[in-house]
Amino acid sequence: MEENNWLKTVWLFAGGCRLQLLLAILCAIVSVAGSMVPYLGVYQIIILFLEEQATVRAVLFWAALSLGGHLIQLGFYALSTMLAHFSAYSILENMRLRIADRLLQAPLGTVLNQTAGKMKSVIVDKVESVEVPLAHLIPEGTANLLLPLAIFAYLLAIDWRMALAATLTIPAAAVIYAVLLQAFDRKYAEYMAAGNYVNSVIVEYIEGIEVIKAFNQSAASYERYERAVGQFREYTLAWFRSTWKVMNLGGAVLPSTLLGAMPAGMYLYLNGTLQPAELTMCLILSLGLVAPLTSFTVFVNDDKAIEYAVKDAADFLNLPGLPVAAAPVELAAYDIALDQVSFAYDAAAPGTAGGRRVLDGLTLRLPQGTFTALVGPSGSGKSTVARLIARFWDVGNGAVRIGGVNIKDLPLSQLADTVSFVTQDNFLFNCSLRENIRLGNPRASDEEVMAAARAACCDGFIRRLAKGYDTGAGEAGSRLSGGEKQRIAIARAILKNAPVVILDEATAFTDPENEDKLQQSLAALTRDKTLLVIAHRLSTIIRAGQIVVMEQGRIVQTGTHAALLAGCPLYRSMWAAHTGARQWAANHEQGDNSPCCKQ
Repeated sequence: MEENNWLKTVWLFAGGCRLQLLLAILCAIVSVAGSMVPYLGVYQIIILFLEEQATVRAVLFWAALSLGGHLIQLGFYALSTMLAHFSAYSILENMRLRIADRLLQAPLGTVLNQTAGKMKSVIVDKVESVEVPLAHLIPEGTANLLLPLAIFAYLLAIDWRMALAATLTIPAAAVIYAVLLQAFDRKYAEYMAAGNYVNSVIVEYIEGIEVIKAFNQSAASYERYERAVGQFREYTLAWFRSTWKVMNLGGAVLPSTLLGAMPAGMYLYLNGTLQPAELTMCLILSLGLVAPLTSFTVFVNDDKAIEYAVKDAADFLNLPGLPVAAAPVELAAYDIALDQVSFAYDAAAPGTAGGRRVLDGLTLRLPQGTFTALVGPSGSGKSTVARLIARFWDVGNGAVRIGGVNIKDLPLSQLADTVSFVTQDNFLFNCSLRENIRLGNPRASDEEVMAAARAACCDGFIRRLAKGYDTGAGEAGSRLSGGEKQRIAIARAILKNAPVVILDEATAFTDPENEDKLQQSLAALTRDKTLLVIAHRLSTIIRAGQIVVMEQGRIVQTGTHAALLAGCPLYRSMWAAHTGARQWAANHEQGDNSPCCKQ
């Protein structure tokens, strides 16, 4: 994608509204033509009076013609503006849809490396900033470019010397603005960088305000926030102070067209070269140059605003996407195989050599309809295995297969329908709980949604809410425990009914009193499915058909719970740590009756 030419990029996004854009430009041209008619009418009326041939009929004719030209100008300018606004909003829509589509196609790790503040700034703010200048740049920019040219041509038709005299201040103003623009690109880049920094600080402050309060860091964090805002203000004012004198000088010189037109016109009139009507018309036309010329100072800033917005959008649009298969593949089975899989997060490209390896030559089999658990210390690569199966990234070496088919040969939509992924971070969208569950299957009926909720053991607490299933997630969020949110996520997965289920720490936030209900939810979700569970709570996976113990990206040992307790020192130590923690928690819960708690 062209990053150095925003006009080409905008034209690319125009898509189906290109005809509207061209019509907007055409209407702007007609508007400019209409705006020249009143000049002609005034000129003819002046001649009528100077030659003492003015009659009511003749004056009314030229006045009506001037009015008609003015109405043409207004009508076609309004039409051009309307078409330009429709086009601008279509371009905004296309930009946002293309960015969202690219984020879905890009590897998850690449997307997660982008901060929420930056993504919000680009997708919402920067893209939105394109609309106003773009919607006005087309009709007004076309008019303000063509109108001076039309006036200059009119002046040339009267007298070439008057044409040059009327534009005498333009070269002088051009020199002044050229001096001003020498550092404009650098200053604007610094201004945008300062704006991006203050935006990131503001977003970070708002998102982290709970942590700030919890750790009593309000003063220090607010000081950083205040300093960032203050520095942005100081930079902006300093830039203004360094340019206002030159800007005011240019703004004074550029519209002073009479400084050249008046002396030249009087000289030519006294020499008998110009007639009174022609002199009057030349002076009127020279004043007509003022408005369109001064508008270009605004368009320079608008041009930069669009350029930077398009550049930031292009950064997302140029994210490398995962190769996508075109045609669905019929899967005869749903067993999973990882063959000699190696992967590195921080390589030059996802999965390529050169980065810190998380997995190194890993081979693993998950038979269809079985329960497999991955356990191991933090950083051993458990979650990476799960995410590679769901193709959040592509492997560096080796292959991941489902039913004997390399997942790279499956369209992403088919893979998404095949695999349900439930994590410990259970995000609820800003809609009703009913619609949050229905995300698993948008075509599901209300009864199917409630059946999934009952299977996930969340029907009871949902019905206790004032609006039941119609309760907004935001409204209910503060009243739902971590375990209840997890059960809603599981209900969503039950409704999806995918043949492969991956649970990545899905029981991490379960409170003890709800653990049995969560286990019932998981049993309903995973019945007859190929199940992969990543868990730190070893008590939740003791019935797994196979438990895979991992360390530093490699498989240490595979077996049942009993076999691993007998033959795997790492698993045995993890089990001892787990049972010790449970014993501590049990003692802690009984603490109210212990002597130390009565002191």
